[in-house]
Amino acid sequence: MPSNNIDQNKRLSTLFKILDNENQILQRTDQKATTLLSILGVFMVFFIIHFLKLQMNWLIFLFVIIYFLAAFFTIINLILVISPRVKSEKLVDDEDSHANPLFFAGISKYKNSIEYSNYLASIASNDEKIYRLFGNQVFALGTINLYKFKHMNRAIISFIIAISSELTIIIAMAWARAIPFLIQKFPNLINIIN
Repeated sequence: MPSNNIDQNKRLSTLFKILDNENQILQRTDQKATTLLSILGVFMVFFIIHFLKLQMNWLIFLFVIIYFLAAFFTIINLILVISPRVKSEKLVDDEDSHANPLFFAGISKYKNSIEYSNYLASIASNDEKIYRLFGNQVFALGTINLYKFKHMNRAIISFIIAISSELTIIIAMAWARAIPFLIQKFPNLINIIN
């Protein structure tokens, strides 16, 4: 019997480590998403303030459209990272009709703290039930993390496209303003450009 208890403790310890890792991944992804959203906000404010100063031509117009589309897709994907829309799997347990005591939605379904405590005490002696509860929690967090990872990658790609478009616009405007100055200072430059 002591050997069985040690095996169960190892199983639970492993499960808790996985659960902790999944929680850390979830928190880091949320931090990355909010940071990226803040950075995009700063760049968008900068761009919108100077938008009216742009001297439009077809190249700049094209990159402005690309910029706004990419920024829009970045925002949408970051919102999906911060507030994921994942369908939860309905677990059917013939022996147990109680709500999941490890998840806030399940906890709130208990009438009061006494009912919740009593249920936790009743399952505390059943190692298989505890293992299944935590296993379900790990699976749910893994599913959420996969969803967040997919949308975070899309947001990063869209962000790179948006910032690249903005920098291309800045470079095009700087070059357009620099050409008259360069031609004035270096008249032979006209022959090189043409």
